[in-house]
Amino acid sequence: MSIQQTDVLYTAVATAENGRDGRVATDDGTLDVVVNPPKEMGGSGTGTNPEQLFAAGYSACFQGALAVVARQEKADITGSTVTAKVGIGKNADGFGLIVEISAGIPNADPATARTLLEKAHQVCPYSKATAGNITVTLT
Repeated sequence: MSIQQTDVLYTAVATAENGRDGRVATDDGTLDVVVNPPKEMGGSGTGTNPEQLFAAGYSACFQGALAVVARQEKADITGSTVTAKVGIGKNADGFGLIVEISAGIPNADPATARTLLEKAHQVCPYSKATAGNITVTLT
């Protein structure tokens, strides 16, 4: 279900120059980074790249969703971490992404941790945006 423009609480604005081999900056100046293709894709690898930026955003958003779910379930996620691995590769349409979300939840048994991850995946806006578009694996 999509939101309506009147329901928007915040809008991030970023502008890229020269695509994957240039610079990306936010309108408020809090993010201003050089982007370069990784060495694995023939680039210099000296800057960050879109996949790293996506992984950073997805992991942070998923951690927030995990916190929401943990509060609802009265679960202790103190000391938890969420890592997003974002891969890029060739597919029938040119290129595509694949994501692996892994979490460490030290105060939860494996079954509880798995339940929390699955519920967070249903809540996370990044997960909702990628549903049906890319493969996302939870571990």
